[in-house]
Amino acid sequence: MTRTRTRTRPHPRLALVLTAATVMVAANLYGAVAARADGGPGEPPGTEASAAAPVKVDPNDPDLKLPEGATLAAPKVLDIKSVVEDQGGEERREDTNTDVTFALQAEVLFAKDSAKLSDQARSRIDAIAQEIKKQRAAQVRVFGFTDNLGSHEHGVVLSKQRANAVQDVLSQELNDPGITFDVRGYAEDYPIADNSTEDGRKKNRRVEVTFPRTAS
Repeated sequence: MTRTRTRTRPHPRLALVLTAATVMVAANLYGAVAARADGGPGEPPGTEASAAAPVKVDPNDPDLKLPEGATLAAPKVLDIKSVVEDQGGEERREDTNTDVTFALQAEVLFAKDSAKLSDQARSRIDAIAQEIKKQRAAQVRVFGFTDNLGSHEHGVVLSKQRANAVQDVLSQELNDPGITFDVRGYAEDYPIADNSTEDGRKKNRRVEVTFPRTAS
């Protein structure tokens, strides 16, 4: 006797449930990876993205079915980051939904182991000041970083002095008492490249200027 096997198509509502579940699982996994990255190198504490959810999800929507007893996780929107770096890597700009960050390598601003700005430094800093004006930012973070050579204590002092030097020029150019500056020196903490190579250490020796994006 020959048996025939009949293939049934999933009910449309079941397909919708499976699709919704797949999306939620993917979002949760992606969020978990991003959460680990948020606190990673190059992002000092307190500088994490804070984008808000643009769409409210109704857990009682009849077209969204969850297993009994399950609840939706809190919505989270991940920042979309655009990174542009000049050919020599001397300057990098990062744009997210909420912030703009400029990173200038120490070599284009200072002599070795110095916090005195070079002749070419002011034009670079002035260009950042113009972008701050364009974004009408009222809060500016200026963070200094070094590589992992030398003592941590020396790195903290040098990175803070360099951040102060950049902040001084920004303050003069902006000439706006309504702007608040947060200036810090982090030494070798929060590297953005491998400190085991000179190319990596060169990228890590930097000053970052970050401010909110308030204009399109």
